[in-house]
Amino acid sequence: MDSFDGIDDALRAARERVRLLERLTRQRQAVTSQLDEVGELIGELEARLAEEERDVSRLEGGGFAAFLAGLTGSKEERLARERAEAQAVRQRLEGQRTRLRWLEADRAEVERGLAGTGSAREEFTALLERKERLLTGSADPRGRELAALARRLADVQADLREHEEAHLAGTVAGQAVERVLRCLGGARGASTWDVLGGGMLADMIENGHLRDADQAAWQAQRALDAFARELADVGVHADPRLPQIDTRWFADMFFDNIVFDALKHRRIARTGEAVAEVGRWVGGTVSGLASRRAELAGERDALLGRREEILTG
Repeated sequence: MDSFDGIDDALRAARERVRLLERLTRQRQAVTSQLDEVGELIGELEARLAEEERDVSRLEGGGFAAFLAGLTGSKEERLARERAEAQAVRQRLEGQRTRLRWLEADRAEVERGLAGTGSAREEFTALLERKERLLTGSADPRGRELAALARRLADVQADLREHEEAHLAGTVAGQAVERVLRCLGGARGASTWDVLGGGMLADMIENGHLRDADQAAWQAQRALDAFARELADVGVHADPRLPQIDTRWFADMFFDNIVFDALKHRRIARTGEAVAEVGRWVGGTVSGLASRRAELAGERDALLGRREEILTG
């Protein structure tokens, strides 16, 4: 026997509680999804039943629908069919409501199980840390490997955090650029109308979209600047710049003719293409960050797995 027997027994028991916690967590996610699905089905069936019951009431009440059915000699047949359809929906609705009660009972049982294992992961982590300290402070060769693992794990976790922050900033920047593109798309549509003779109204709509695009572009540039700073943290140097949004709409009142409108339309289109190019760069960069983030997460999980293997082996 060695001095780790007692803590090893505690680790095995704690690991079993963690596995139970993980299993119950998955079950809770599954039953929650099932409850959401049944809730939607019940709503649809309630609406369907209300419609079927209205059809039955119209035929029973002697209104215009009943009058028309009577003229064709099919009132009783139609009434019987509508009643049967309503009853079928009613039965399905009752079945789904029963299923809902069963699922709610299942979830309550899972929640009770989770309440009994809520601290299992923290207990297991504390035991791992305790044994790690014992090993690294001893002459056991496992201590040296654990120390090396700890250093590498710290680096990987730091890199992962920085890539996650960059990925989030890139996602925000991409959404901001998309808003600029939507505004420019509206301006381009109004500009097309203007070229075809839309007149002052088309100018007003177009210029409104351009002003919105200009405001959105400043916000997008702010997001791009933040993205560039986060990229610098992961060793990528970039200086993304959006093109200037031309809002010289006042010239319309002096040069409102087909030539000027066509030139303005081309200018809006070129600006949109330039913004779209920035959007593509953001999208590609975010995709690359996601790939690297997945690689780092895989390496972190492998390191944690090896650490746990050493400590529980």
